[in-house]
Amino acid sequence: HDVWPRLWETDPASLTQLYEGIAFLGDNYEKILEIYAHEVSRVFGYKTEQTYFDCTNFYFEIDREDEFRRKGPEKNNRRDPIVGLGLLLDANQVPLGMKMFPGNQSEVPVIRHVLSDLKQQHHIKGKTIRVADKGLNCAENIHHAIQHGDGYIHSKSIAKLPKTEKEWVLLTDGYKQVLDTNDKVKYFIKSCVAEFIYEYKDTSGVKQRFTVTEKRVVTLNPKLRTKKIAEIKKQVNKVKNLCLSQAKRKEYGDAAKYVNFEAIDEQGLTTDNRIEAALNQEAILQDIELAGFNLILTSEIDMTPLDIYDAYHNLWRIEESFKVMKSQLDARPVYLQKQNTIIGHFLICYVAVLLLRLLQIHVFTNRNPLAKSIM
Repeated sequence: HDVWPRLWETDPASLTQLYEGIAFLGDNYEKILEIYAHEVSRVFGYKTEQTYFDCTNFYFEIDREDEFRRKGPEKNNRRDPIVGLGLLLDANQVPLGMKMFPGNQSEVPVIRHVLSDLKQQHHIKGKTIRVADKGLNCAENIHHAIQHGDGYIHSKSIAKLPKTEKEWVLLTDGYKQVLDTNDKVKYFIKSCVAEFIYEYKDTSGVKQRFTVTEKRVVTLNPKLRTKKIAEIKKQVNKVKNLCLSQAKRKEYGDAAKYVNFEAIDEQGLTTDNRIEAALNQEAILQDIELAGFNLILTSEIDMTPLDIYDAYHNLWRIEESFKVMKSQLDARPVYLQKQNTIIGHFLICYVAVLLLRLLQIHVFTNRNPLAKSIM
């Protein structure tokens, strides 16, 4: 209703007509996505040797859920019903497609469905390296990539590694310096190639086990380490004050990971009595020890560690796309109610990001002259 009157030689349209138009887009969004993808492929071409995938969600300021807007883990820890959106980019970070799903569904399987559908639509038969963060890194997704002739580049939580693998990360041997343009240390990096065992349960609940030859790249960023340690100390001080004031558990927020909540008696023994909060020294020391480290794993053992690092860190482009949707394009909060109008709303946001990225990559040769006004 803000944009329509500004368009060239447009006839007046009522709000009802705009909603009907959005509903039409939502009902036909898969066809529209396919048309855009076909035209982008024809005019510019996609680079699909690497694809970048991530998910986000959008909240609705309503009390009751429905079949599409469901309560789930929202990115900002809100308790409102949400919908999920998966976004796929090509190697140039140009959007390839999107997938929407109810907010209570896991993001993990979405990458498999979206990639399979889009490869079929675009007749992509070659190998695609799937790049995603640790939230989408699971054994089943890795197995799916391998079974379909694809590769992967994922990050992985170091804290959840087995003891021997964690020791390799922390061992100072093998790290090499990477310098910035001023010859100052940007980060340290090392890698190894080995066989790793993965397990997952299939749709029948049967445990499946497979072995993969993987290259693992670990980096240590000194500036990030200093920043992370400062954040940890800040949270620890917050926890100490909350413990002294006998605050309720919900008041600890993200800092609750540094607290042990136990019922103890006067002798300090565990009972069924009043809950006491105490610092979790083990969790604090582990986070300080691992601060600044990042682990990336990939099936592409012939790629250099620096190329793997650069490929993974291009994921910031997809985060940028989500940021544009949520802020500049006012994608949230969403005030629409029907599923087709909600999907139509996000389809318009998707097309806007697609056109912006095409301008940036293909017209302005990867510069962003619209940054001040749009981004």
